Amino acid sequence: MTTTTGQLIDKDGKDALYPTVKHTVLEDAYAFAIGCSFIALGIVMLHTAGLTTGGVAGIALLVSYVAPLPVGLLFILINIPFFLFAWPAMGKRFMIKTVIVNLAIMGMANYAHLAFRLESLNPLFAALFGGTIIGMGILALARHGAGAGGTGVLALYLQKTKNINAGKTQLACDALIMAASILILNPHQLLFSVISAAAMSGVMVGFHKPERYLGR
Repeated sequence: MTTTTGQLIDKDGKDALYPTVKHTVLEDAYAFAIGCSFIALGIVMLHTAGLTTGGVAGIALLVSYVAPLPVGLLFILINIPFFLFAWPAMGKRFMIKTVIVNLAIMGMANYAHLAFRLESLNPLFAALFGGTIIGMGILALARHGAGAGGTGVLALYLQKTKNINAGKTQLACDALIMAASILILNPHQLLFSVISAAAMSGVMVGFHKPERYLGR
């Protein structure tokens, strides 16, 4: 059939001109490599500047300032309860991909110092750039059927089952994380951390629109 605008629609109501195309294994692997690298780099940048952000990355950063544990290890430990949630809620395939990418993020964040060293960073730059590339990394993973774990898994689940925008759910979770940050960070750090969380969630709100994306 044809819509009023001349667009061809098949019997299931899908766009016949632009059918959904499944990603290849190579495409998934490349997206995971990029996504994990972006997230790990963003975490390292924020940690260097003494900041936090939203999502599990933010929780891990916050805990790392009071506990003598690597931020990468904290990232995956905090994610364990969300992994258990993801299995029945999002399916086995999503769960396996998510565990793999989280192990990669942990390794990259923990051993980034072997590839480069960041002695100091302007906090505003770290907040804007670090938050943005974490958001871009999460988006790359989501587009290829995986999650960075934590609140991101919850956000994707609510979008899948309740049609609630993932970015908006992430914003609500981030607000709670920022509230907890008051107990650990000074006002200067808190301000830039809020900017980082806004930059990260802004990517999700602005660009995570599955109805406009044809791949899966």
